[in-house]
Amino acid sequence: MDQVPDRLMPDCQPKHRRPDIGYIPTPPHVVDALLTLAQITTDDVLYDLGCGDGRILITAAQRFGARGVGIDIDRDRVQESIHNAEAAGVAHLVQFYCQDLYTSDFQEATVVILYLLPHLNLKLRPQLFAQLQPGTRIISHDFDMGDWPPEKVLQIPIEADEIATLYAWTIPDHNDRSPTLK
Repeated sequence: MDQVPDRLMPDCQPKHRRPDIGYIPTPPHVVDALLTLAQITTDDVLYDLGCGDGRILITAAQRFGARGVGIDIDRDRVQESIHNAEAAGVAHLVQFYCQDLYTSDFQEATVVILYLLPHLNLKLRPQLFAQLQPGTRIISHDFDMGDWPPEKVLQIPIEADEIATLYAWTIPDHNDRSPTLK
């Protein structure tokens, strides 16, 4: 795999900054379920925070023509995502940035995808409420948002003894937010 020029990853964190969570690929049938649960359309702009190899955004672009932005702090994952999008013929629909998701701007999202640990979801929650418009859908793979109850929960078998759980929320109107959810 050729190196992606630094000019394509201008916001990349230094190599010594470790990711908060290791990369765990989402199985293809879970990607399909996630996109179905999110009700993706051509009009959507997906943000995958901790995008790994880009598979969710690439699949959304291929199947629905949706635009997407992937953010990951791991330079190698971002490079892999860019190559994967080019190979899949959807590089015109998706962009990948090497950034810290806790300092990133994702306010144009209509859908946000997460596969982060519970304490990381909770750390990110105030930023989600601050940046996202009411009606924005949030889907989390395997981990909830503490005291913010999901609107939907979907369980998908992965292997004989393993289940993936998908959680879905919608950013409420500003007037409908309880003080604990801000």
